[in-house]
Amino acid sequence: MGKRHAENIKNVDKLKDYEISEAVSLLKATGKTKFDETIEVAINLGVDPKHADQVIRGTVSLPHGTGKDVKVLVIAKGDGVDAAKDAGADYYGAEEYLEKIKGGWTDIDVIVSAPDMMAEVGKLGRVLGPRGLMPNP
Repeated sequence: MGKRHAENIKNVDKLKDYEISEAVSLLKATGKTKFDETIEVAINLGVDPKHADQVIRGTVSLPHGTGKDVKVLVIAKGDGVDAAKDAGADYYGAEEYLEKIKGGWTDIDVIVSAPDMMAEVGKLGRVLGPRGLMPNP
């Protein structure tokens, strides 16, 4: 057992049930590592999962997301380019990006297309379809 671990054990009472606010403040006080630590939480809900009406499932949205930055390409002409720029798209345009995609460029996560450009984007279905990037008409 290391010195830091032994010191942290002295600060924690194993027989006490801590409130969430107390536990978080205790974790912040004892955590002195050079990396991001993780926390595991076990909650006893007192339900029987064998009964269909007591099964608990759900998802949680993290406050700062998953950490991945999503790159968005908007394929549009005219006013659509201005709208994409104002909305915060990473890439926006028409013909230049269609040519780049034909050349094999797929360094994007989501593609949004204006309805008038779907005919051109549809020709790229063999490239975009298998990667899950094909926009929905």
